[in-house]
Amino acid sequence: MTEIPANHLLILVAAMVISMTLIPVMVRLAPVLGMVDKPDPRKVHSVPIPRVGGVGIVIGSLVPLLVWLPIDTLTASYLAGALILLLFGAWDDAKELGHYVKFIGQFAAVLGVVYWGDLYVTQLPLLGPEAMSESMGRVFTVIAMVGMINAMNHSDGLDGLAGGESLISLLAIIYLAYQAGGDMAVVVAVATIGGVFGFLRFNSHPARVFMGDGGSQFLGFTLAFLAVYLMTRVNPALSPALPLLFLGLPIVDILAVFAQRIYHGMNWFKASKNHIHHRLLELGFEHHESVITIYAIQALLVLLAVVLPYEHDLLIIGIYVGVSVAVFAGLIVAERSGWRKSRERLLFPAVKAFGVIRKQPQFLQALTGLVMAVIALYALVVAFVVEQVPLQFGYILVVLAGLLLARLLAGFRLWFLFLRLTLFLSMAALVYLVNLYPQPWFTEVSRFFDYAVFAVLILAIAAGMRFAENSRFDVSPLDFLVILMLLVAGIFPQQIGLSEMLLRLIIEFVVLFYAVEWVLKHMRSRWNLMTLGVLGSLVVLSGRFVLG
Repeated sequence: MTEIPANHLLILVAAMVISMTLIPVMVRLAPVLGMVDKPDPRKVHSVPIPRVGGVGIVIGSLVPLLVWLPIDTLTASYLAGALILLLFGAWDDAKELGHYVKFIGQFAAVLGVVYWGDLYVTQLPLLGPEAMSESMGRVFTVIAMVGMINAMNHSDGLDGLAGGESLISLLAIIYLAYQAGGDMAVVVAVATIGGVFGFLRFNSHPARVFMGDGGSQFLGFTLAFLAVYLMTRVNPALSPALPLLFLGLPIVDILAVFAQRIYHGMNWFKASKNHIHHRLLELGFEHHESVITIYAIQALLVLLAVVLPYEHDLLIIGIYVGVSVAVFAGLIVAERSGWRKSRERLLFPAVKAFGVIRKQPQFLQALTGLVMAVIALYALVVAFVVEQVPLQFGYILVVLAGLLLARLLAGFRLWFLFLRLTLFLSMAALVYLVNLYPQPWFTEVSRFFDYAVFAVLILAIAAGMRFAENSRFDVSPLDFLVILMLLVAGIFPQQIGLSEMLLRLIIEFVVLFYAVEWVLKHMRSRWNLMTLGVLGSLVVLSGRFVLG
C-alpha cells in the first residue's frame, strides 16, 4: 500500500491557516455586513455573535483544492455548488431569508453536481442495481443531498457541534476512500477538515463566531457529495447502506425532529428546540458535555462504518436503527422520569492543592514563560541542526523572516492576525525542515530531544488549560476532536497510509500550534522569548540559504 503523500499534510495546514486567518477579518466586518446572530428564546446564546465562520471554512477548504486538485467537470460542479451555497448562506446570514429561498440555492448546487457533474446514486440498500433507473437515481440523489444539507444545517445548534460531527464523518470517508485509491475524495475531505479545524478554534464554547448557514450548508453538501462519490465512483462494492453509519447522527436527528413537528401539527421548517442537543441541555448537561456526548455517539457510528464496510445492508440498517432507538429511548426515559444530571464534581486532593496554586498570579505567568522558552529553544536548535536548506524553502524562510520582523516592529494591533499567521507558517516550516533534513549526528539524538521538548509543552499547556484561573484557552470539544484524530492516526497509521515520519510531523504540528496559540493568548508583549527565538531561527536559516 502506498503512503499518503506529504502534500496532503500541506493541504490540511494550508486550509487551516487560511480559515484561521480569514475568520478574524470577517468578525470585524460582520456588523457592517449585518451578519450577526442575535439571541432569541430558541437559541442557547445570550449575546449577539458574528455568524461569518462559514466564509473561513469554505474559502479555506476551496483554495487548496484549486491549487492541488485537477479540475474536471465533476470537480468544477462541486466547486460551483460550494460557492452557490456560500453565497446563499451568507445572504441568509445577513438578511434572514425564508427557507424557500434557501432551497433555491440548495437545489441549484445539487442539480449542478447531479446533472452537470454526472454524479448520482445507482443502487439503494436491499435492492439490486437493476432496481433503479438512471432518472430515478438522479432524482433520489438530488433529494438525498438536499436532505443532508438541511440535516447538517439543523445540527448547527451548539458551539462546535456541526463542525465536529462533520470532522468525524470526514475521517471515516478518508479511511474508506484511501483504501480504494480514491485520491480526489481524500483531498477534498482533508481540505475540508483543515477549514473546519481552523474555524473550531474560534467556535469553542463560549463561541466568538458561528459558522452560519454559509458554513453548515457547505458541510452538508460536501459530506453528501463525498458519500455519493465514494459509493459510486471510488468503491461501488461498499454496502449501499453504509452512508447511514458514516454520516451518522444528523440524519436520524432531523428525521426525529420532523416526525415530532408533524405529530404536533407544527410547521416542518420552523425552528424549534427539540433536537438532541436541546434535549441534553434540558436534562442538565453542560454545553460542552452535550457536544462531547453527541461526538461520542457520532464516533461510535462512524467506527462501525469503518469496521463493517461490506456487511449486508440489513445488518447495517439494523445497527443504525438500534443505536438510534437506544439514544432516543434513553432521552425519553430520562425526560419522563424527571432525571437530571448532577453538576457536582469529584475533586481529588492533588486537584484541590492545584486550586490553591492557580490563584497565585505568578502561576499563569510562569506557565506562559515556560512555553515561550521551550518554543524558542526548539526553534533555535532547528536553525543549527538542519543540514541544508532546500531551494524551494529558502525563499519561503527569507519571506517569513521579513514578515515577522516587520510585524514585530510595526506593532499595530489590527494586524495581530498577521502575527498568528506568520508564526504558524514559521513553525510548520521548522518542523518540516528538522524532520526531513537533519544533520546525521542529530538523527541519533532527535528522538530524545523531541520527547523532552514536546513532553514539557504538552504538560505545561494541559496544566494551564486545566488549572490556570481566568485562562482564555479553555478545554473544549475541539480538544476531544484533536485527541480523537491523534488516536486514529496513532492506532491505524498503516490503514490510512501514514508513514512514521508523516505521523511524527502531524503530532509535532498539532502540539506546536497549540503552544503558539497559548502564548498568543497570554503574552504581554509582542517582543518575547517565543517571537525572538522564532525570528532568530528564521534569520539564521535565511542567512545559511543566502550564503550557501
